[in-house]
Amino acid sequence: MLEVTVERRSAPRYPMVLAALVLELSRGAKLTARTSEISRTGCYIDTLNPSPVGSKVRLRLTHHDEIFEAVGSVVATSASLGMGIAFTEITPDELTRLGRWLANPEGEY
Repeated sequence: MLEVTVERRSAPRYPMVLAALVLELSRGAKLTARTSEISRTGCYIDTLNPSPVGSKVRLRLTHHDEIFEAVGSVVATSASLGMGIAFTEITPDELTRLGRWLANPEGEY
């Protein structure tokens, strides 16, 4: 039988490795990790210990000498691999910064 995967994401994903600091808001747990993919609506964080689905997190991503911050929610996990985070609170300035990163991942602005 043919399996068909339906793309449900609202924005294209880009492979991009960024330093990430993740703070789980309910427990105060901090995690230093990295992204492997990012879009205008969320990112995937590579980590051996992902937070549970539904956890609210504050993200700080670093690209060259710039910092992006947003609040998000864990929407998917893969045990010992990582977690998908959807951005839930993002300022217009942060969204502009992220759009610039995605348009030019090498950082030549």
